[in-house]
Amino acid sequence: MTSSGTNHLKDGLIDLTSGSLGGIAVVYVGQPLDTVKVKMQTFPLVNESMMQCMKKTIKTEGVIKGLYAGTVPALVCNVAENSILFLSYGICQKIIQKINNNSFKQLTTLENACAGSMASFVASLAICPTELIKCKLQALYETKSEGASKIGPMNLVRGILQQEGILGLYRGFIPTIAREMPGYFFFFGGYEGCRQLLTSQGQTKDEIGLWKTMTAGGVGGALFWTSTYPIDVAKSRIQVNNNGDSLIRLIVKISKVEGLSALYHGLTPTLVRTIPATAALFVTYEYSKKFLYYIFSEQ
Repeated sequence: MTSSGTNHLKDGLIDLTSGSLGGIAVVYVGQPLDTVKVKMQTFPLVNESMMQCMKKTIKTEGVIKGLYAGTVPALVCNVAENSILFLSYGICQKIIQKINNNSFKQLTTLENACAGSMASFVASLAICPTELIKCKLQALYETKSEGASKIGPMNLVRGILQQEGILGLYRGFIPTIAREMPGYFFFFGGYEGCRQLLTSQGQTKDEIGLWKTMTAGGVGGALFWTSTYPIDVAKSRIQVNNNGDSLIRLIVKISKVEGLSALYHGLTPTLVRTIPATAALFVTYEYSKKFLYYIFSEQ
């Protein structure tokens, strides 16, 4: 293998590993509020506010089986999503770099945003099935599933495969892509743009430190959800309720029947969750990436 090929392989492995570690950090920081978000999106009439939903979940289901429901598929989902996402992101950055004949460090905020959007398409293939299972587990109590306390990830997967086949695991795939591609444009664009703004004279973006990296991560996460939240509401309903409507038809129906505000029901816990969770994601990603490059350089 050539020196260039070895470097590309090393970069890919580092992006894959760092993204995986970032995905684990996201779940443990943000899972309880993600559960609240899904419950509020799919059953808005019985989960009117963030605090009411959280208190009711703890009272009826407990912390572990309630707020941390779906943690295993969430870990699988986030590790799969972020490892593939950041691996693809690095590859897409290199593609844009070659197209523009630029060095990696000179990519603009817009170019990084485009790389993130391109990378998200590949990540969607991995996350749709695991996110489907996660959302169903989080809303088991509201769906009044028989023997809900005994249903686990494998039971759900087995049931879906028996009833609907492999395509059943990809229910909500189009809404997932419709959320991911514009969402990650703003996610990576917001993150890289904020890092650029927070860079002092004589510094590079990689030298801004822990707190500024966390701030940039929080901004990226907030932009992702505020730009795509109505699509996520429709996606959750399609996946949890086995809704047969198309994405656009369901969004129009929700707007007419429940009002436009229903498309933003659950946004508060989402933003409360995403700022620390995304901050943890990027801090874990950036610092583990630095550590891994240091380990490779010492060998």
